[in-house]
Amino acid sequence: MISITLKDGTVKEYQKGVTVLEVAESISAGLARVSLVGEVDGKVTELDFKLERDCSLNLLTFEDEGGRLAYRHTASHVLAQAVKRLYPDAKLAIGPAIDTGFYYDFEREKPFSIEELDSIEKEMEKIVKEDLKLERFVLPRNEAIKLMEEKGEPYKAELIMDLPQGEEISFYKQGEFTDLCAGPHLTGTGRLKAVKLLSVAGAYWRGNEKNKMLQRIYGTAFPKKSQLDEYLFRIEEAKKRDHRKLGRELDLFDILDEGPGFPFFMPKGMVLRNLLEDYWRSEHKKAGYQEIKTPVILNKELWLRSGHWDNYKNNMYTVAIDEQDCAIKPMNCPGGILVFKRKLHSYRDLPQRMGELGLVHRHELSGALHGLMRVRCFTQDDAHIFMTPEQITDEVTGVINLIDDFYSVFGFKYNVELSTRPEKSIGSDEMWELSTAGLKKALDEKGIKYTINKGDGAFYGPKIDFHLEDSIGRTWQCGTIQLDMNLPERFDLSYIGPDGEKHRPVMVHRVVFGSIERFIAILTEHFAGAFPTWLSPVQVKILPLVDKHYDYAYEVKKLLEADDIRVEVDTRNEKIGYKIREAQMDKTPYMLVIGDKELEGRLVSVRSRKDGDLGTITPEQFAEKISNEIKNKLR
Repeated sequence: MISITLKDGTVKEYQKGVTVLEVAESISAGLARVSLVGEVDGKVTELDFKLERDCSLNLLTFEDEGGRLAYRHTASHVLAQAVKRLYPDAKLAIGPAIDTGFYYDFEREKPFSIEELDSIEKEMEKIVKEDLKLERFVLPRNEAIKLMEEKGEPYKAELIMDLPQGEEISFYKQGEFTDLCAGPHLTGTGRLKAVKLLSVAGAYWRGNEKNKMLQRIYGTAFPKKSQLDEYLFRIEEAKKRDHRKLGRELDLFDILDEGPGFPFFMPKGMVLRNLLEDYWRSEHKKAGYQEIKTPVILNKELWLRSGHWDNYKNNMYTVAIDEQDCAIKPMNCPGGILVFKRKLHSYRDLPQRMGELGLVHRHELSGALHGLMRVRCFTQDDAHIFMTPEQITDEVTGVINLIDDFYSVFGFKYNVELSTRPEKSIGSDEMWELSTAGLKKALDEKGIKYTINKGDGAFYGPKIDFHLEDSIGRTWQCGTIQLDMNLPERFDLSYIGPDGEKHRPVMVHRVVFGSIERFIAILTEHFAGAFPTWLSPVQVKILPLVDKHYDYAYEVKKLLEADDIRVEVDTRNEKIGYKIREAQMDKTPYMLVIGDKELEGRLVSVRSRKDGDLGTITPEQFAEKISNEIKNKLR
């Protein structure tokens, strides 16, 4: 008999050789039905895996990451099998599961068409109906290479050749199809329910632009059709909300051919950007931060001292000035450290909170660029806090409060991760324990739920990451709080303690927006371009019916502008219905229609972007209403 410890801590006795599925069946038929794979002593494995010794067992469903990955990885094998059935000359590369689904890379001279994707999807449905068993087997290295060469799969053979000597070479077979794979998988293709192919794109073999361009077919899979339909709806909604499209349509920002990866902000985009920066400055001033500005170009010696020259040089733009090597800064931290290091500090001076809206440049590969989400120059809303070890919890709590206030203004929910010490790290055990405990204590005292991301901290310290959830359920990593034990050591930072001796300060790196550009992209997609009134580049459009209403329209404009309301008057010779539709398409929060009745009564007819016709009121009443909405940052 063997003892198996289940997720809830229950220990059960079973015959040696019992399978994971049999354990699930012994608990309940319902659990067995939804279990996809098992996690045995932390390692994910198939349901038909035999348990030969005492172990812990967690049964994973589609709700668990391990279950989803196995489900979608199996779907990628079904995709590859369907392609090989329909196009035998296609060569297989790799086909992993990813967060949103799966993909498989193929070498094929002729690009896959949309019609061919439909045919492949139909063939996948046949393979699912055949309910082929996935069988794992292993081969010695030479036999594994020979098998792939005999099957005409050079990419698979290359992958095997690059594996370390002595590593087990495993394969999975389903019907006539065999693939090199570490697994795990579902036990049979029939367990797949709702599968959809989405697109095809080019992808270099192994991500190297010097290698051959392959074709990557993307797809996704869910246990229920309703889940797939919901996901497809979100994809369509995301296309409508694409910030690149809306940025051009609303004349906010763009990326031009003359500056790939370097964004241009138009006048309306600058209004939005400046509002965000003004809000940032106002809130940071209240929270006790001092704003600094550090140079964009600093010399090589600084970047050697910080470690960036040795570890990040390929992502940095370098330049020679007065025969001295320099770099355009990819990060603001070293500049902030130099500001702190200028003076001798007492423990009474700490904490020191210094914020910077710093422009940084990083060389990103052209294939990685994506609108404002991934650019080559961006403004980080960095702040660096220098403190004593005893101040960690209070300062981290203050940052959490600040981040929470910011995100609530925009209506974002968020999830929090605490990342702990990685295998490769610097600093003493004592400092890591103190730092991690400080972060945990701050989160616990705030009552914030968080997940532990074990071993994913930076090499120089633990961190807290904030993942925003937008209006269609997507998540974006924005805010972060990182404790750093590396740079204070590298730059020999110190303060004088109560004992009169020098001590090393603790340094915190933190951002709220992350990058202004990326945050604007997220906001644009979150609101589908229909920004709250306080953020809208144009808050009101005045729509006079004919020429005789123009003078009064400009009177109203002047009255509203006196209250700092952003107003445009549409004097085009167009019908009022057309003007209203245009204003709606421009996502303007309010439209004021002026005709004979309004002119005579010195009134305005108010239309809301959200609520339609709001009736007729005086300009002064409208100004009071919208000013209140702006002041309170209502959404």
